[in-house]
Amino acid sequence: MPTKKRTNPLILVVLSLFSLACIIPFWLVLTVSISDENEVLRNGYSFWPEKFSFVAYQYLIQDSGTIVRAYGVSIFVTVVGVIASLFVTSAMAYSLSRRDFPLRGALSIYILITMLFSGGLLPWYLVYTRLLHVQDTLLALIIPGLIGGFNVIIMRTFFTTSIPPSLIDSAQIDGAGDYRTYFSIILPLSLPVMATIGLFITVSYWNDWFTSLVFIQNEKLYSLQYLLNKTLMNASFLQTIANKAYSSTAQITQPLESIRMAMAMVAIGPLVLVFPFLQKYFVKGLTVGAVKG
Repeated sequence: MPTKKRTNPLILVVLSLFSLACIIPFWLVLTVSISDENEVLRNGYSFWPEKFSFVAYQYLIQDSGTIVRAYGVSIFVTVVGVIASLFVTSAMAYSLSRRDFPLRGALSIYILITMLFSGGLLPWYLVYTRLLHVQDTLLALIIPGLIGGFNVIIMRTFFTTSIPPSLIDSAQIDGAGDYRTYFSIILPLSLPVMATIGLFITVSYWNDWFTSLVFIQNEKLYSLQYLLNKTLMNASFLQTIANKAYSSTAQITQPLESIRMAMAMVAIGPLVLVFPFLQKYFVKGLTVGAVKG
């Protein structure tokens, strides 16, 4: 009976330390969010609250209706954006991976140029407001992040190195067209890279607040990140006014540090829930193109 190969203890120690390094910042944010603001300002951050206080979460709950609506906007934009972005990115990457595609070279150069150069903020704003007229709509939050040159390159490399050309040729011999080959063969075989790129796109859409700042004026269409950032700015403004209106010995009226950390806890929740379901595909996607011995 063959014996099992024992895992190197050094590897376990390194991975344990790395896991601990990832958990410590999350734990620190959690403890500060439930700590008393005065204790945080007096003693700094600590890994255990010296005095528990849920004032920061109560401050956010007071505007819970707006936060829930912003959650809905962010979830809708993220889900629709990820699906649409994966479709567009994979379709372009598949086209570039085909050696018989006539515009392969020109399109590759075009994608490379977009990765190196940018038109600037003003042309970017004018395209979406004067040409596409998507300001104050959910499309303004979806279209800007729809496709990225880096993601296209990664997916094209996967198609080129991991899907045998003979498989595509066999499908064409059997009468499958390009669309049938793409939907029935390419996509089912591309789950690892789709999950990896999908996770990158999810984080990008979920953490985006600048697009809302530029294009959205309707409060009902605020994304969660922009709403939390605006709430924090309002709290800072109110604290500044209070400090000027009252003496320096006045009690703190807004728990700014605790609110900041509570906002981080509120915003990070969905990503923590999504990652475990994509982890196995994400690990496979990281090994795309690896050399096998």
